[in-house]
Amino acid sequence: MQDISVISIVCTAVLALVCLFFILSPLFKWEAYLGIMAKEQDISQIKENLFSTLNEIEFEYKMDKISHNDYKNLKKQYEVQIAGILKDEEKFASSNVDNSLMDEVEREIEATMQSYKKKKGEGK
Repeated sequence: MQDISVISIVCTAVLALVCLFFILSPLFKWEAYLGIMAKEQDISQIKENLFSTLNEIEFEYKMDKISHNDYKNLKKQYEVQIAGILKDEEKFASSNVDNSLMDEVEREIEATMQSYKKKKGEGK
């Protein structure tokens, strides 16, 4: 009889912890724990939203809904934000590039181009 009560206590505790996890999980930002993939998705979503907003501002300006000064200020503000994101993406992309692999690819392209030039010269 005592074995059943120990098992039921353990099962109840596990069930309670699982329920507690599901109740509290929306309160935490799991992306911070999951790594860089979520950050990349967030950045791409932010960039897309900024481009969309920039297009909307231009549309509203062409429809004479906002003044020229407001248009210039808003456009400059959003372009600065977009430029910052693009610069960060460029830094991230350049840090992930294997330079030796890029050099090898460039050599192969150059060799292929030379062979095409020789073939083109022979055909004349």
